Amino acid sequence: MDNVNAAFKWEYAPAPEAKDHARIKKQYDLFINGQWQKPASKKYFASFSPSTEEKLSEVAEANEKDVNTAVTAARTAYDKYWKKLSGAERAKYIFRIARVMQERSRELAVIETMDGGKPIRESRDFDIPTASNHFFYYAGWADKLNYAFPNRNPQALGVAAQIIPWNFPLLMAAWKIAPALATGNTVVLKPAESTPLTALKLAEIIEEADLPPGVVNIITGFGKTGAAMVNHPDVNKIAFTGSTDVGKLIQKAVAGTNKKLTLELGGKAANIVFEDAPIDQAVEGIVNGIFFNQGHVCCAGSRLFVQEGVADVVIRKLKERMDTLIVGDPLDKNTDIGAINSKEQLEKITSYLKIGVEEGLELYQSSHCHLPKKGFFCKPSLFIGAAQSSRVAQEEIFGPVLTIQTFRTIEEVIEKANNIPYGLSAGVWTDKGSKIFNLTTKLRAGVVWANTYNKFDPTSPFGGYKESGFGREGGLHGLHPYLRF
Repeated sequence: MDNVNAAFKWEYAPAPEAKDHARIKKQYDLFINGQWQKPASKKYFASFSPSTEEKLSEVAEANEKDVNTAVTAARTAYDKYWKKLSGAERAKYIFRIARVMQERSRELAVIETMDGGKPIRESRDFDIPTASNHFFYYAGWADKLNYAFPNRNPQALGVAAQIIPWNFPLLMAAWKIAPALATGNTVVLKPAESTPLTALKLAEIIEEADLPPGVVNIITGFGKTGAAMVNHPDVNKIAFTGSTDVGKLIQKAVAGTNKKLTLELGGKAANIVFEDAPIDQAVEGIVNGIFFNQGHVCCAGSRLFVQEGVADVVIRKLKERMDTLIVGDPLDKNTDIGAINSKEQLEKITSYLKIGVEEGLELYQSSHCHLPKKGFFCKPSLFIGAAQSSRVAQEEIFGPVLTIQTFRTIEEVIEKANNIPYGLSAGVWTDKGSKIFNLTTKLRAGVVWANTYNKFDPTSPFGGYKESGFGREGGLHGLHPYLRF
């Protein structure tokens, strides 16, 4: 972009994705024992679109009695049907779910964008295909567990309670349900209260795939619903993706029980650019790692470390690239940055922008970026000159906010990158393979990307260290937490 006027920005004609084919019911009940059931609480709550603030649907609020009904259904299905099926038979059901998800991918992508606010390009090209690919992948493992764990006699745990966040609603559901089913477990899953709709569409797909009743139960609700799932005495396994604070509470609740636990929690990833890096490629990777997903990713590259010799050029190119980003209607295919998931999350991000300014950091936001008048939107934001002690460089913001620090030596950047409570992911940009391998052994992060960022594959494990949790999801490693030996 050296020869391009940074103030110049193409004006694109609107290219909205049609949404009339996306079938959203006015009201959703709980999916328990293969049927849609009214909540015992008789309560429903609204699910809103963060980009338009319109109500999309009303969703059942499950209470402790509903949780018990769902867990009982899962236990009955485990004893009566699922554990008696061969791996090959289980694989047929899982494969069928994947195929139906593919067939309904366009509808799922639109609903994901409407309910969560992420750009349709991300839902269409990444979230939905990757979710269905996880079901395909684990369908392949269902009849090969003895090969995956030779001489260990792998056995299912029983009933898995799974709680997922709002940033990747359908993908997180796939990450959890697919390996649980492949290993012979039954499931009770609760999506986030602000993004329940694609999980409920997945319940429709499971119903269409004709799984035995009770094998997968999908219930909706708030924190109390999740707490009832965690504390239920007949649950054998808990899988949680969400905030570190809630993860710590779950860990305390499970302590002293025989329940197996995996936690995938917060992150504050370091993205490291060396002087010998391909600069233009790195800038695009930085933007992909923090802005295209609104920063709504626990592994977002929200801490940028740039070697001093190239800091000026990286910052200049990054500003120029930010000036071209389009913030707006997430259903428009031209949109780069969609809506923030909720009003509360936008308020949190705004408060951190204020904190960064009060800490004396230089804040850059493009003057060419115009936010929609309705909905929850935030300009991509860049803090320059952050110190290691800056709150915006230490605390998880979960928004399109990037902090920049400079470094001189490898030893310095390793110390700075690791000096944080989290350890989920990191990125390294350099032309030297030896430098990459050196850093991957030194960075305390579960995933380290080299000359790319935010790349996922069903065959690759994902998870963190320290306050980013423990256990892995994806790949062969993702089977382990759902088995006993």
